[in-house]
Amino acid sequence: MIDRQYIGHTMPAFEVLVEKGRLRFFAKATGQTDPVYSDEAAARAAGHPALPVPPTFLFCLEMESPDPAAIRNLLGMDYRKLLHGEQGFTFHRMAYAGDVLRFEQRIEDIYDKKGGALEFVVRQTRVSNQRGEHVADLRAVTVLRHGVSA
Repeated sequence: MIDRQYIGHTMPAFEVLVEKGRLRFFAKATGQTDPVYSDEAAARAAGHPALPVPPTFLFCLEMESPDPAAIRNLLGMDYRKLLHGEQGFTFHRMAYAGDVLRFEQRIEDIYDKKGGALEFVVRQTRVSNQRGEHVADLRAVTVLRHGVSA
């Protein structure tokens, strides 16, 4: 069983520069046809100061953590028994190419279901920009399956 003492535990914050080349690549890879996500002139014409960050790109940027497996390692979770259970985003303001985003991760909850056969870890991440403005809150739920051979 995952030790519940880690509820409320925060990981070291980290910052990521939003690069316009990566935004263009993400738009192409996800089939985004709106030119505001890949063409700077179109973005400006639409009222944006630069290429806007597509909503789910924040999940990709969160993986830029110095140690993307830090929470898994902290909790002793065997990656061969993990499932991605849920992902959610709450947006407070836009982010753009050139922004430096700060990610602050916190273990929000740990609980189990099915008599302990499934354990859930809820991670909340606050994202702010270089001006300290609150950009978004990310929520991810990881599921650890017990009694399943690796």
